[in-house]
Amino acid sequence: MKILVPVDGSEYSLKALNIAVDFAKTKGAKICLINVVPVIEGVDLEISATEQNKLKESMVKRADYIVQQACGTLANEDVMATCREIVASTSVPDAIIDFADKEKADLIIIGSRGLSPSSRFKMGGVVSKVVRHSSCSVYVVK
Repeated sequence: MKILVPVDGSEYSLKALNIAVDFAKTKGAKICLINVVPVIEGVDLEISATEQNKLKESMVKRADYIVQQACGTLANEDVMATCREIVASTSVPDAIIDFADKEKADLIIIGSRGLSPSSRFKMGGVVSKVVRHSSCSVYVVK
């Protein structure tokens, strides 16, 4: 069994990672990690190209840090990630779904919300789209 866990540094993605650890230990599952960095080219930002590059570099550094922390959490539990990716995309849900297809994931374990503020009565937009359009099963962690 191969499990994809999108990590974004949120409390919910950490909970999803912990559930994936349980699957890995009890079912012998392999864990794949992904962090999606939003593409900012083409977004009408009123900042210079230099500032856009700094912003992009900052987001990639943060994504790398988050993935490394997730790997550390796995290592503390004697579980290793079989793959870890940082992907740039204009659509976070599409990137997650495409990566799950590419890696032939059997299951996506994802937190019910990410870092975006939203109503406490709604599931996050990214999660909703992943659940609706993924070709594999999706386990949503609250």
